[in-house]
Amino acid sequence: MRNLPKLLLIFLVLHSSSLMAQEPWLLGFEKPATNPILQADSTAIFLNPLDQQKVQWQKADVFNPGAIVRNDTVFLLFRAEDNPAAILGGRTSRIGLAYSTDGISFDKFPDPVLFPDKDAFAKWDHPGGVEDPRVVELPDGSYIMMYTSWNKDVARLSVATSDDLRNWTKKGPVFENAYNGKFLNTWSKSGSVVTELVNGRLIAKKIMDQYWMYWGELFVNLASSIDGIHWNPLLDENGELLHVFEPSVGDFDSHLVEPGPPALYTENGILLLYNGKNLSGPDAGKMVPENTYCGGQVLFSRENPAKFLKRLPNPFICPSLPHETSGQYAAGTTFIEGLVYYKEQWFLYYGTADSMVGVAIKK
Repeated sequence: MRNLPKLLLIFLVLHSSSLMAQEPWLLGFEKPATNPILQADSTAIFLNPLDQQKVQWQKADVFNPGAIVRNDTVFLLFRAEDNPAAILGGRTSRIGLAYSTDGISFDKFPDPVLFPDKDAFAKWDHPGGVEDPRVVELPDGSYIMMYTSWNKDVARLSVATSDDLRNWTKKGPVFENAYNGKFLNTWSKSGSVVTELVNGRLIAKKIMDQYWMYWGELFVNLASSIDGIHWNPLLDENGELLHVFEPSVGDFDSHLVEPGPPALYTENGILLLYNGKNLSGPDAGKMVPENTYCGGQVLFSRENPAKFLKRLPNPFICPSLPHETSGQYAAGTTFIEGLVYYKEQWFLYYGTADSMVGVAIKK
């Protein structure tokens, strides 16, 4: 981990491992030597439907993947950016699809599966694109993808549906109709739907006859849905968004807490793996460098998804490899988004410095 004293890094790893051995609700992961597992590809060409021009849609970066298991195969839905000359946030993102039969070596399909198009959703998706997918399977075998629509004005959490992971139907911003559109123009990202491991597959879980989703960027918020498409945010007593989890001043997640992969409904509670960013300045945590993104874990009640129970005090995954502390976001990033249970192992997929895709494995 860049700029982090070696003895402190060893302490963090050993302390987190010790806690995980004592606390059965936690998941621990190790990074294999095969990292990174996906990178940019300047040879990938796509005909942009907005202007009918060919674009190198993976030329700049490939990162922040969602993950799902289908027919004994792991699929990654990854974010790809096109123009390496543009500054951070100035490129157009599209979502591609890759597949693997071992969870580590992936082949990409040639074209993106979700992208800005000449459709009713262009006002949300263009020109920034579609970003940071999380995908879950519904009980009927269909899929929903939560992603960020970025028009370079307001980021909006949106949803698309599919029966085969290749052909997606956009449904628009998830909060478009909630409370008469009150939160349509509120910055929203990172939808982590609660899932349960059923016969080796993670399936969206209904609690109290509704699906639940942790979402947000600075804070973790909560929303519920009957169908997985139309969502209602939970509100506090003042009618504002309810924050079910907030940053911890002076810790690794002092700046923001952002949901990671789909949450897990377990016998111990609902486990949310999240992305914590450290502040810069006097309120920053000292265990990781300033502005670094690391992964954390927090537990909520099975009966009440809004009820906080426990938080792992230390990050369980941080930038430690050269490509995780360089690239588009050189402050250091392990941005977790995809989680699958495959061949009796947990595979955690993450973006590295907004540039590549990495994997960590729990046996």
